[in-house]
Amino acid sequence: MSTLFIVATPIGNLQDFSPRAAEVLKSVDYIACEDTRTSGHLLQHFGIDKPTFAFHQHNEHRKVAHLLNILDANQDVALISDAGMPGISDPGFLAVRAAQNGGHTVSVIPGPDAATTALVASGLPCDRYVFEGFLPHKKGRQKRLGELSEEERTIIIYESPNRLLKLLGELEEHFEENRLAAVARELTKKFEEILRGTISELRTEFEQRDSIKGEIVVVVSGKGYSE
Repeated sequence: MSTLFIVATPIGNLQDFSPRAAEVLKSVDYIACEDTRTSGHLLQHFGIDKPTFAFHQHNEHRKVAHLLNILDANQDVALISDAGMPGISDPGFLAVRAAQNGGHTVSVIPGPDAATTALVASGLPCDRYVFEGFLPHKKGRQKRLGELSEEERTIIIYESPNRLLKLLGELEEHFEENRLAAVARELTKKFEEILRGTISELRTEFEQRDSIKGEIVVVVSGKGYSE
């Protein structure tokens, strides 16, 4: 049977792309991309010239059948996201499940991801943590924040730059005001920034800025943690 390769891509710095990942992408018959235009820059940089097709959150259910047809024809497919590991807050889970159910091999090519990079850089406990990804924008958001306020493990949350202040305000409301946290921005890129302090201190810092840019990861200490 053929193989579905899940390939991690750089979260910012192209030098983090592994030789093995490049070799796999050069060997497969097709590459499924979260955004073919974004992935096109990566593929061109590494001299990879393979047929691509879009595979993202808006067409994932529909494209799984197309992906399976390729695998059933004894051709290999690699799945990549715009940045990081496919399946982690990005499309991928349905493809892996379908490929396995279809009797195909699934091989994961590991690489960088923003969650664990931010976790280690935060200086907060890394031995036990919970990954939340993006919180619900509306329904269930406040309930989930209340549940997380009781969590004793370190918490990792993804957030967009234009919603960071709202999130920090909500965390300040639901969590203890002296709860330690870190905000990681533009990880592995030229203007990488990791700020650490209480939730209140971080909110005050970002409120004073004219603008907030870049991919954001917020790491929050678990309940009861103190230095």
